[in-house]
Amino acid sequence: MDLVNFPAIIVAAVSALVVGFIWYNPKVFGNAWMQAAGMTDEQVKGGNMAKIFILAFIFAFLLAFALLPMTIHQAGANSMVGGDPSTALPSYTAFMNDYGEAFRTFKHGALHGVIAGVFIALPILGTNALFERKGAKYIFINSGYWIVTMGVMGAIICGWK
Repeated sequence: MDLVNFPAIIVAAVSALVVGFIWYNPKVFGNAWMQAAGMTDEQVKGGNMAKIFILAFIFAFLLAFALLPMTIHQAGANSMVGGDPSTALPSYTAFMNDYGEAFRTFKHGALHGVIAGVFIALPILGTNALFERKGAKYIFINSGYWIVTMGVMGAIICGWK
């Protein structure tokens, strides 16, 4: 567990729920999503919302944790020394002194989050939707949510210091 970045990971996980609240609101894409998914108001309201939101948060937490090395490039250097900089060779310290804050911006994290959304979330959701016989609208609403969400999560994770 990366305790230094733990607050950013938690906030990023919460951001997935916030973006979802907005994205799937009936005034945004909620009604279009329900139609594309073949869901009714009764089905949406009939779910165990506590269970859904708790599990959604856990899944978002796992995703935020996985996004950390994709957005913070220094995590790779840290992993090369086994996660304990005190046991590293002097070259590690020199490298981190030179590049420790390089590309640690919200903008850079958002870029890598969006890239992950396009190249990871879209193909996964698209493949599932094809086999579920869902249309392009369903694919683009759901993958659009994940592309935006992963952009926001990446921004939080990478820019948080």
